[in-house]
Amino acid sequence: MSQHLTKEYLTQLAAEFGTPLYVYHAEKIKEQYQKLTTAFNKSNTVFFYACKALTNINILKYICSLGANVDCSSINEVKLALHAGFPPERILYTSNGIAFSEIAEAKELGIIINIDSLSNLDKFGQQYGHSYPVGLRLRPNIMAGGNLKISTGHDKSKFGIPVDQIDEILALVKKHNLRISDLHIHTGSEIKDVEVFVKGIEVLFDIVPQFKELEFIDLGGGFKVPYKDGDVETDINLLAQKVGEAFAAHPNPGGRPLQVWFEPGKFLVSECGYFVTQVNVIKQTSAATFVSVDSGFNHLIRPMFYDAYHHIENISNPGGEKKKYSVVGNICETDTFAWDRTLNEVREGDYLVFRNAGAYGFEMSSNFNARYKPAEVLVIDGKAHLIRKRDEFKDLLRNQVEVI
Repeated sequence: MSQHLTKEYLTQLAAEFGTPLYVYHAEKIKEQYQKLTTAFNKSNTVFFYACKALTNINILKYICSLGANVDCSSINEVKLALHAGFPPERILYTSNGIAFSEIAEAKELGIIINIDSLSNLDKFGQQYGHSYPVGLRLRPNIMAGGNLKISTGHDKSKFGIPVDQIDEILALVKKHNLRISDLHIHTGSEIKDVEVFVKGIEVLFDIVPQFKELEFIDLGGGFKVPYKDGDVETDINLLAQKVGEAFAAHPNPGGRPLQVWFEPGKFLVSECGYFVTQVNVIKQTSAATFVSVDSGFNHLIRPMFYDAYHHIENISNPGGEKKKYSVVGNICETDTFAWDRTLNEVREGDYLVFRNAGAYGFEMSSNFNARYKPAEVLVIDGKAHLIRKRDEFKDLLRNQVEVI
């Protein structure tokens, strides 16, 4: 049964904790994780939560308790994962254009490492040779994803080592006697067509025979979650079937069965999240009726940055007459959440909730306009817990050094 928080309960939380407010529903995360583990229960597959989507320490602890591993994009995410209780062997760090010092630090922490450039691969080889296993993030030159800004596998993407540089990779492997343990690709986000993953497998299996100590194939993440009514979710059962068929057709020439890795981020936490705001002002103009809420792209940047759609509901007046509104923020920039959106009649003081706000919501927030970052609440087993306090004025001054 799908897990959702009711309008009435969200209204109570808004009144109790204030707005703007991020609310996360733990059982929805569990439901999403179980979709994955159930679909792949007959295969040797491991899931790493791509924690850049949401790194609150309580979310990390909860996901760790479910049995998932974690995928990190910075050394500080690695440290948060360790703090949350993930053992080093369950933490993957996929670097992207970083200083080699971060890779060295990850190695000292005992983390699984993927390297995405020939430069850092060479440095790793010089430093560690065969003594420490390492993975390669490859760019498969596949276009995929719901938006160019979140497509990472195409031929103009900065991510990964292009597969057409395989000769240079093999030269470094030979030069330093590198122990390549996994091959990694990630083509983008919001991928509906499971054949994208199959294409990635085909690309990888062309080069698998070149790596005799390979143990893992990492197919990244990017599973689609529904934002609008009628949106489809990536068919996880079909994906499991197709991946199983592809690996059955491509046994590892080295003889060792290869474990499959995926890195779901948004898929695990997007739908668990609700962003609750309160209406400050209704402004009627000849062009639109503007609903100004007590937030902006400083708290939820996805609509302005990605043209992303978030379903918005008036949870204070669910039976009100349907009308058209443009929902905007309160910062001194254009920060439109939605144009001409149909909502139940909105009044000043009403609470509006943005759904699918768990991924890249709070995580990409800022103090722009010297606005406070919102509080975060986790609902687990029917009980609400404050997991991040709302900013106070002192937080705006924290780390500033007054010299005048």
